[in-house]
Amino acid sequence: MTNAPASDWRPTATLGVLKLRARMLRDIRTFFAARGVLEVETPMLSQAATPDPALDSFSTTYTGPGAAQGDALYLHTSPEFPMKRLLAAGSGSIYQLCKVFRNGESGRLHNPEFTMLEWYRVDYDHHQLMDEVAALVSAVLVNRLKLGPVERLSYRDAFQLHAGLDPHVASHSEFLDAARAHDIKAPTSMRDPHDLGAWRDLLLTHIVEPHLGRGQLTFLYDFPASQASLARIHPGDPPLAARFELYVNGIELANGFHELGDSAEQRLRFERQLHVRETTGHRKVPLDERLLAALEAGLPDCAGVALGFDRLVMLVAGKASLQDALGFPLDRA
Repeated sequence: MTNAPASDWRPTATLGVLKLRARMLRDIRTFFAARGVLEVETPMLSQAATPDPALDSFSTTYTGPGAAQGDALYLHTSPEFPMKRLLAAGSGSIYQLCKVFRNGESGRLHNPEFTMLEWYRVDYDHHQLMDEVAALVSAVLVNRLKLGPVERLSYRDAFQLHAGLDPHVASHSEFLDAARAHDIKAPTSMRDPHDLGAWRDLLLTHIVEPHLGRGQLTFLYDFPASQASLARIHPGDPPLAARFELYVNGIELANGFHELGDSAEQRLRFERQLHVRETTGHRKVPLDERLLAALEAGLPDCAGVALGFDRLVMLVAGKASLQDALGFPLDRA
């Protein structure tokens, strides 16, 4: 990317795709206005960062008044934390369209700067939110991308159907056999080859996901409790995370939760994530104490979801790469 030619100034997306983006943004705002969901804006820069070891925040230094020695600030990877503070303050159901930033993510389906649609519905669980996600995507896709009936598939059923095992009870040897049957080798970056959670992730991305959402919207739900992140966990045998993901043509479009409102439990999860960051060589980041205080004050019962807008544009436009859905991706920024 250094010393890029001055002639390389044109956008990668065509004018037709840029107009499509504008129409889709309009349709999204129309959808939420009709449902009485408030559009909000929250800061892109924060004094805290996500502790999720799978995400790496961009950072910068503020040196203005009150910070003579410089204070670290982080570009958000999602507007989730400040939006939950709004919810705890009584905002009611809200949505946001904004740029988010994730370091180290670049490729056919990734750009370090991208547009996210995130929204929260008070008094919804994740099943009700799946209905609304399907309604929104269908409204935006109308007369643009023909899809079949909406499919809902549990995490267990998806693995049994496409990988031939039950991910909740399978042994290490069964995961290994399934991987070998599909010519998949564990990456050298896998810290512990006996970590069943890592095997679930590997088989999900390499075996299961490519089959999901073929010609339809497919919701994957009832994730393992270990993958709850910021979602509630429903007790049972096994306990399951109140979480879903949406796929179209093998591509993940959205990730949603019945949101965890327990401040103490959320702090424990954050601390476990920080420990993983430290043991895997990731930099330590400050926790968002204001989010935890908001949860302590009382988050209303709600469900939330984040949807990758650029991926949606890519699919609607019939493009194979995210770069063709963006005006200026990283290598032309």
